[in-house]
Amino acid sequence: EVQLVESGGGLVQPGGSLRLSCAASGFSFNIAAMTWVRQVPGKGLEWVGTINSDGSTYYADSVKGRFTISRDNAKNTMYLQLNTLKTEDAAMYYCALPDGRRGQGTQVTVSS
Repeated sequence: EVQLVESGGGLVQPGGSLRLSCAASGFSFNIAAMTWVRQVPGKGLEWVGTINSDGSTYYADSVKGRFTISRDNAKNTMYLQLNTLKTEDAAMYYCALPDGRRGQGTQVTVSS
């Protein structure tokens, strides 16, 4: 059974940082492209970025230069480092597989 479990969210002030984790199981993580998406209430999913199995990464323009995706295949875990957070980054963050399956999410709140 595929499982994706996000963690690391919380409340942070504008300009602050967080590190999210996505623990994966039930599939061959090391060959899977993995994606972070986010959603605010009342809006659709927004693509944040993707890391391929070879470690190459792609980011939405809105987060480029501030967010960094990485993976540790030995731990079956993907990470999202969020730096220089803005109020508009507040959302539920999900990790997802290419077929759209995703975890339960972790909430990021950016507020002073």
